[in-house]
Amino acid sequence: MNQGAEPGQTPAEIQVVASLHPADSRSRILAVAYDLFSRRGVRDVGVNELIERSGVAKATFYRHFPSKDSLVLAFLAQRDQLWTVEAIVSQARLRGTTPTEQLLAIFDVFGDWFVRDDFEACSFINVLLEMGPAHPLGQASIDYLAKIRGHVQALAVEAGLQRTEDFSRSWHILMKGSIVSASEGDTGAAKRAQQMAGWLIEHHRS
Repeated sequence: MNQGAEPGQTPAEIQVVASLHPADSRSRILAVAYDLFSRRGVRDVGVNELIERSGVAKATFYRHFPSKDSLVLAFLAQRDQLWTVEAIVSQARLRGTTPTEQLLAIFDVFGDWFVRDDFEACSFINVLLEMGPAHPLGQASIDYLAKIRGHVQALAVEAGLQRTEDFSRSWHILMKGSIVSASEGDTGAAKRAQQMAGWLIEHHRS
């Protein structure tokens, strides 16, 4: 994670923070990569563009990241921390007073995210679809998606729900589906998903 980054910062804000530490070339490269990869995906962004925008020498780039794939892996790890943990799970926990409320609050957080100008969808889904499940980057994305389900399952256990693994998989379908719908322009997707989420919770109470 970048030095000085705060929870919920936009990619542009993260890049500004990194620019305040010009000696930290690794953070600067990663900040640029975060912005570009989250907005445009992996294949569309080349190493030369990353080097130019980071303002580092090619040797410096490859000293920190021996390959583009290694940089994408670092990006995915940072995305997990900034997006999954800090922007989604932590904010949902703050918005609800019970585990059930916190589960439903995930879609309140999504609703705010979907109407932001910098809404960029889910990078884990994007990279998985770009690279395929057999590629190391696709597999890493699958692993991070599983971590999201783990957070949901933990809340389900706290809420006293039954069949929590099945619950987390069904819940994740609602999360991913609402993100795709929002990408299509449906800014009300989070509310629709939240309504279905309420039905799912009731289904798993017994």
